[in-house]
Amino acid sequence: MSAAASSAPDTELTIPVHLAEDLADSSPAVRDSRTAIREVRIPALAKLPAGPEFKCPPAFFLEASDENRVRRLFRNGPYALAAGFIRGDFGVAGDLVDAVRRLRVVSGSGLTSGLLSFAGRFQTWRLERVLQSHRRAAGNVRFHYDRSNDFYRQFLDKRLVYSCAYFRDRSLSLDEAQLAKLEHICRKLDLRPGERFLDVGCGWGSLVFHAAARHGVRASGCTLSKQQYEHASLERRARGIEKAVRLYHSDYRKIGGTFDKIASIGMFEHVGRRRLRGYFERMASLLADGGLFLNHGIVRPQRVEDDVESLILRRYVFPGGELVHLSDVIREAENAGFEVLVVENLRPHYALTCRAWVERLQRNEEACLRTADGPTYRTWLLFLAASADCFEQGQTDVQQVLLAKRSNPSGRRLSREHMYS
Repeated sequence: MSAAASSAPDTELTIPVHLAEDLADSSPAVRDSRTAIREVRIPALAKLPAGPEFKCPPAFFLEASDENRVRRLFRNGPYALAAGFIRGDFGVAGDLVDAVRRLRVVSGSGLTSGLLSFAGRFQTWRLERVLQSHRRAAGNVRFHYDRSNDFYRQFLDKRLVYSCAYFRDRSLSLDEAQLAKLEHICRKLDLRPGERFLDVGCGWGSLVFHAAARHGVRASGCTLSKQQYEHASLERRARGIEKAVRLYHSDYRKIGGTFDKIASIGMFEHVGRRRLRGYFERMASLLADGGLFLNHGIVRPQRVEDDVESLILRRYVFPGGELVHLSDVIREAENAGFEVLVVENLRPHYALTCRAWVERLQRNEEACLRTADGPTYRTWLLFLAASADCFEQGQTDVQQVLLAKRSNPSGRRLSREHMYS
């Protein structure tokens, strides 16, 4: 994305001029946000005051060469708008997160949007939600993760951690915050030398490497992504830790053995509501008596349901993905024989993480386009900007739930001081 032009207004939101009439019957929030649309200033764009919906002036404007095409995108609602951005029909100069937030308001009305919202909810009943084969699960994961590792290097931290960072201080860099997250997980699990530790969905291996080096565990990790597995395997050999770390290119349902501690970080979004019980039962079967399991993942607040954005997410980013509610997690974990020890919402941390990823993607646009095509680059930009907005506005949460396999608690710590000291 290019920087905002010096001639761009700093108190206006730009949208197609004819939407004044199209939005006349929309929701009060939308009507209040567009009360004085006036003349076209630059091709395809018009002015929209900030209004009471937004406390600050917009920090962006749209860029487009085809006025009529952009008008049609707005008329057809948020799905069409997202697809148009991904195709490159228009660009956003300035704060992309702010743009996503405001354009969601002005494009989120009308029959087309309503039908797509219904479609987003309807898709939650598709067959895959009930039955997902190992092959289908692998294909879904590879669709998202088996991009070039060089592409992910352009916006992730140096350890390639692709989940919520932990900002003990807002001044921390992304690298520092991701290191703090790895340590936060290990402390919550109370990892001790010699214990058997499993990371389900281990990504590029950052957590298993940290746990083995810093806490002396015998660490294992599994991933369905070939790119991630190959990178982690090379890193393990480079570190000379083949005896301390085992890696599996495998579905978690095929992993055998018994472990003292298990972590699942940013993986269970791929599981789905109807497969949660089987997921937690499998974790319980892998865990030794008295063992601890940390489940870290994105959930929806109780009153938030699947919508048009869910449809966009499944179409372009996470096929097979589904966000559940925290109550689903707790219920199914307890049904599988776990007891809940700690629940921590890291929503502010993920908002900061996603903003950092967006900024890095924008800063490294040229390098990204050498490793991925334009639509892929813009898909990730939009996905991460929308994610940042959802975390900031409370539409999604990320919950760390520490669970224990029910047994005699005599060996369990009686306080949480070890987690935060």
